[in-house]
Amino acid sequence: MRRIVFVRHGVSEWNLLNLFTGWVDVDLSEKGVLEAEEAGRKIKEAGIEFDLAFTSVLRRAIKTCHIILEETDQLWVPEVKSWRLNERHYGDLQGLNKQETAEKYGEELVHQWRRSYNTLPPLMNPDNPLSPANDRRYANLQKRVIPMGENLETTLERVIPFWEDQIAPAILDRKTVLVAAHGNSLRALIKYIEEIPDDEIMALEIPTGKPLVYELQDDLSVIKKYYL
Repeated sequence: MRRIVFVRHGVSEWNLLNLFTGWVDVDLSEKGVLEAEEAGRKIKEAGIEFDLAFTSVLRRAIKTCHIILEETDQLWVPEVKSWRLNERHYGDLQGLNKQETAEKYGEELVHQWRRSYNTLPPLMNPDNPLSPANDRRYANLQKRVIPMGENLETTLERVIPFWEDQIAPAILDRKTVLVAAHGNSLRALIKYIEEIPDDEIMALEIPTGKPLVYELQDDLSVIKKYYL
């Protein structure tokens, strides 16, 4: 049996303000820190020992990863950060209040931008101060791969190569893996692992700070999954 644990980062400061966040590098809130600590305690109680941890390059996921590893006395575990595990890029919506945006553009259109599998949000101008094109953590990426807005379909297209190249080989090598990431990057991984149809995946909700354990066959098909 192979095992992987997914954890969506704890509640961020912008989650509490009801703002579209995406690739904006906001911090965990006090509640988010407590959620990550509780996740670590539950993992420790379950006796899960990690060989490797993966996270995004955004601090709310990185800190969640570190808090979990510290709570489980496993802060020494090797860690791999990748932009491919970042949250979905919400384009020009990033930084806007979700309720105010719905009032301006209409509930139905904003719901499409948020929940449709393949509808893109309004794209961000690369000159926008919030654009990742201006962030040095992405300086080594080709400009054409840096998104100015994503839906779940395009998020999946960047996440799955990382699964195939990094995460899956580690699991096949019998390593127990932690992935601390974001609602939509984890949703993309879950869709792929469970082969969830396009029209069903957006109904999947992933709570913040709750460890989701997958037990896998040798071919990485799912035996069972459960929250701690």
